[in-house]
Amino acid sequence: MNLCPPQLWLLPWLGLPTLAPSAKRDTPGERVILILTKLYDYNLGSITESSLWRSTDYGTTYEKLNDKVGLKTILSYLYVCPTNKRKIMLLTDPEVESSLLISSDEGATYQKYRLNFYIHSLLFHPKQEDWILAYSQDQKLFSSVEFGRRWLLLHEGVTPNRFYWFTTVGRICTQDLKCIVFVLFLSDAQYITCKMQNCSEATRSKPFPGYIDHNSLIVQGDYVFVQHRAPPSNLPLFFPQDMHVISTDENQVFAAVQEWNQNDTYNLYISDTRGVYFTLALENVKSSQGLEGNVMIDLYEVAGIKGMFLANKKIDNQVKTFITYNKGRDWSLLQAPHTDLRGNPIHCLLPYCSLHLHLKVSDNPYTSGNIASRDTAPSIIVASGNIGTELSDNDISMFVTSDAGNTWRQIFEEEHSVLYLDQGGVLVAMKHTSLPIRHLWLSFDEGRSWSKYSFTSLPLFVDGVLGEPGEETLIMTVFGHFSHRSEWQLVKVDYKSIFDRRCEEEDYRPWQLHSQGEACIMGAKRIYRKRKSEKKCMQGKYAGAMTSEPCVCTEADFDCDYGYERHSNGQCLPAFWYNPSSLSKDCSLGQSYLNSTGYRKVVSNNCTDGVRERYTAKPQQCPGKPPQGLRILTADGRLTAQQGHNVTFLVQLEEVGSVDFGDGIAVSYANLSSTEDGIKHIYQNVGIFRVTVLVENSLGSDSAVLYLHVTCPLEHVHLSLPFVTTKNKEINATAVLWPSQVGTLTYVWWFGNNTEPLITLEGSITFTFSVEGMNTITVQVSAGNTILQDTKTIAVYEKFQSLRLSFSPNLDDYNPDIPEWRRDISRVVKRALVEATGISSKHILVAVLPGLPTSAELFILPYQDATGEKKRTAANLEQISETLIQKLNQNLVHFELKPGVRILVHAAHLTAAPLVDLTPSHSGSAMLMLLSVVFVGLAVFIIYKFKSFATGNLLTLPSPSLPCDEREGNNFRLFLSPSCST
Repeated sequence: MNLCPPQLWLLPWLGLPTLAPSAKRDTPGERVILILTKLYDYNLGSITESSLWRSTDYGTTYEKLNDKVGLKTILSYLYVCPTNKRKIMLLTDPEVESSLLISSDEGATYQKYRLNFYIHSLLFHPKQEDWILAYSQDQKLFSSVEFGRRWLLLHEGVTPNRFYWFTTVGRICTQDLKCIVFVLFLSDAQYITCKMQNCSEATRSKPFPGYIDHNSLIVQGDYVFVQHRAPPSNLPLFFPQDMHVISTDENQVFAAVQEWNQNDTYNLYISDTRGVYFTLALENVKSSQGLEGNVMIDLYEVAGIKGMFLANKKIDNQVKTFITYNKGRDWSLLQAPHTDLRGNPIHCLLPYCSLHLHLKVSDNPYTSGNIASRDTAPSIIVASGNIGTELSDNDISMFVTSDAGNTWRQIFEEEHSVLYLDQGGVLVAMKHTSLPIRHLWLSFDEGRSWSKYSFTSLPLFVDGVLGEPGEETLIMTVFGHFSHRSEWQLVKVDYKSIFDRRCEEEDYRPWQLHSQGEACIMGAKRIYRKRKSEKKCMQGKYAGAMTSEPCVCTEADFDCDYGYERHSNGQCLPAFWYNPSSLSKDCSLGQSYLNSTGYRKVVSNNCTDGVRERYTAKPQQCPGKPPQGLRILTADGRLTAQQGHNVTFLVQLEEVGSVDFGDGIAVSYANLSSTEDGIKHIYQNVGIFRVTVLVENSLGSDSAVLYLHVTCPLEHVHLSLPFVTTKNKEINATAVLWPSQVGTLTYVWWFGNNTEPLITLEGSITFTFSVEGMNTITVQVSAGNTILQDTKTIAVYEKFQSLRLSFSPNLDDYNPDIPEWRRDISRVVKRALVEATGISSKHILVAVLPGLPTSAELFILPYQDATGEKKRTAANLEQISETLIQKLNQNLVHFELKPGVRILVHAAHLTAAPLVDLTPSHSGSAMLMLLSVVFVGLAVFIIYKFKSFATGNLLTLPSPSLPCDEREGNNFRLFLSPSCST
């Protein structure tokens, strides 16, 4: 057995709301910690036990709550409401039961609720504490407005991890609609939005036309990102094969994009404030695969300093670490420390040698990653790495900077986990090791010096460290175990006793943020306050920057605008693929556009005056021009539609224009693009329609064409062909459809054992067979997304005879004239012939012909004797024919249709091959009759069941002359499937 890593949650203080937080936060005993531990049995492959622990004195003592959640209940996960820490939710192990437990008093008491689905993951609303989305194990999305007490099914077939709360007021939602209840999710590779409390089919919408990549939906901040499954034709040649959104802060998108020629690297792109136009910030940033297959980009955003990033870039198969202070406008290598841990000089000269850092952040909240920084300690960064020509996994040391990356110091020769306490005033380091430890290291001067402390009397296998959110106290909790078989041990470490006072104003000194001496960072000079290294006092609440003063704008505050590239002389000039005048083409006469100077100010840059006016884009009147760039497409991206259903067309050009739908209807619009919901039209007929949109102004016109295939659902296919034919004789096969007009069709024909089909656009085909015996013909009819097929067998012989059969007149009263009935009667007649004559069933074939009076064709086929030789002489066939005619004339061939209804079979006349010329002899006319009645047959055969041939009884069918919707006297009701009008 093995103890699974516990879940620990730190909850708010338990003081009454009327008490000031500052009066209680520094007093031990006012914090709640919840811990969920689980016991995993490797033999059974499952969790066999769980325990829930609660502390109300910040880890000094714990109470076991198993009796409050159920002694036999096995818990799988613990959630805390992000907007109200007093509300707790526990999930049970889905292998045992599907339930959840809810607490509204910080985990003191619980109520249990049964579920009819198994929760895979939960997503809490960022503002409403009781609103939750739940994703089930069978890909269903549920919502709750009662903190899980009741659930509503929103949608099925939702893509994992691709559903979001949408809380931005904008085009797809307004204040009146309470847009904070909107949900975004994927279903069938479509981007869908709906209101949580009303997500019916009628209220769902699809803001993005067509289909998208099923795993591409990302909602971050005010932005929604989707990737079209097939890029539109007007996109540039660049199209990403993968994209990750790094940040959407301050209305700007920072994205990592993998292009077609990259495998283990990504390019960083940064957008304008609209998130539409992107420019390259850094090429070939290293990436790697996580344990669960997720992609990790070696890019780290430094906490506390806007615009500061670290990235590992691949150059000539070497990975080097770069830093930027202005959101990717400029990048530089890291200067290595001048001395090592022992004070020995390090000879490392830029750009040949520099400091390289590992930038992976831990997914486990209880262990630190390779790098750490905090908003409340903006100048301090701790990371593992190495010094040399490139990043290496060998000889890893720990480094710290206390001046925001300008200078670095080596602090350990081995990897350590580092925890920030007291707003970074205290750094706690614990060695990364699989061995038990009992010591840790403390630094009170931003990592310049370290002291060794013992935190446990017995060596402890450390599994994680829990620090208080906000880092405003000096309390930490270390959890682990003394041996692999022992229970969990939690050690509360409180360093408050080290300090005897709080810091005062004279204990701080000013510190100015800079980049290698340059004080203007992102267009401003910012001065922070730092505790003096020699002062040993507790800082308390973080105050932020002391002052911030804007700088005069210089060229360094501007990046190259979209379509421009920086050349060796520092100027931003148009790229080879970009036409600067293209923006003017997107506006209409009388409007204005911003004419770029080739530069744009770095977003969040606060500089003023200077060269700002020179580099800022200038408004310019749109030149007069004829319409250009007109496009028309359907809302779902398809070129097919169903008859009688709404088709939505989207037109992309703001001009006066008209739309001709190709079916005799045309509509004019003052502004085509003003119809945000698209142009809707219903086609009453099937066919291919030429949809034309025309826009024009005084300078010219433009048009676009779309060919729309309007179809009707194909319900049935019947293959019509002769029963028997002569070898090497041309015959005709026809695919009869129901309904007869369904739109554009493709026919695929398969003959015998041929591996290659014949594809036609016509429903009839002529062919010959050169091999005797029974041959099969299959036709597949493709109509839109529907493919139906029918298969028939045809007998092919060089010589054969046929005999026309007739029946007692009373059979006509029971003949519904449908294919299924004729096939059943054929089998009954054939069995009656075999029983009366003793002739093998292999030598005869019976086909009941369409129409009235009822008649049939008896085919006498060449037979095979015991020696295996085929006898094809006319005498052989005539001998069988005479036997059959004799029995028929003696009224010895008969069958019972139903009790009391006896049918006699008679011989009409005998012919010899090639008398059976199915085109244009009697069988040819039979085919014409078949075509004329097949539609009635297809409608009627859905209620015909023939299951009693063993006794010779047939099911009685009503006369086709009766009404076809309801026949009470015959105890059945006929419902015809709806057909499409032509």
